[in-house]
Amino acid sequence: MIPSSHTKARGERGNGRDLGALSLELAILGPALLLVLALVIAAGRIYLSGSSVDNAARDAARAASLQTSPVAAQGTAEQVADQTLTSEGLHCTSTSVTVPTSGFDVPVGQPASVTVTVTCRADLSDIGLPGLPGSKLLTGTFTSSIDPYRPRSSS
Repeated sequence: MIPSSHTKARGERGNGRDLGALSLELAILGPALLLVLALVIAAGRIYLSGSSVDNAARDAARAASLQTSPVAAQGTAEQVADQTLTSEGLHCTSTSVTVPTSGFDVPVGQPASVTVTVTCRADLSDIGLPGLPGSKLLTGTFTSSIDPYRPRSSS
């Protein structure tokens, strides 16, 4: 049986040793939790930026594959990639769209494809985390088939 001097009545405080412990725990854990939250937000932002570049490459490859000449394919791919990046809200400090056009040299009736690579230097300076780079180079590549029976020119 426990002596009555060791039992506490309901609502009675302890002996004073743990007063302020919750404040101390919050002061220690609060900044750490905020840092983890900021890192999760930064990682999500980088992931979504990469996804936007992949989407731009996919859209540009599809649009380029519908063209009948390499010149038209390059111009259309650049335009569509820029439109996709803008519509998804990704602001690139520099963008390049590469379209190897060798698929247009393949004779009609044979399978051909066009591969588009979109490279974007995404601005991340607005996140403002120490140690996080101000920008990140993101690359997306996608290959789309050219209709084997659609007429095309190599110029």
